[in-house]
Parts: sequence; C-alpha cells; structure tokens
Amino acid sequence: MKQPITGYHKDELDDWVAELACGHFQHVRHKPPFINRAWVETQAGRESKLGQQLNCKKCDEGTPKDTK
Repeated sequence: MKQPITGYHKDELDDWVAELACGHFQHVRHKPPFINRAWVETQAGRESKLGQQLNCKKCDEGTPKDTK
C-alpha cells in the first residue's frame, strides 16, 4: 500500500528513516551502488521528497504502528 512521507528521523545506527502517514517507519538509506538515494544525504533533498509515496509492506501485513 502506498503511503506518503510525512517526516524523517535517524535510527540508532545513524541511518535515515522515513515516517509515513500510516504511522509506520521505513529506512531510506543511500548505499551505492545497490541503493541510490543521494537525496537523503541533505536536508533539502529530504524535504523535496516529503509527500512522495513509498510502498508500505507493514500496511499490507497489518502491522501495528511504529514508535520512536
């Protein structure tokens, strides 16, 4: 199920995590060459993706909302 990004925070390993409108979290790592998300490295890049929809597998599975 597609859900829009509403915000971001960093996890305990200092990786960026997208906060989705559904209440779930999803990592948005930049680990080239396998994962190319250079936009996550800057605040302007992250802000440019607010509202973009990501596929939320947790919604598809009926998983309860995440907590920080």
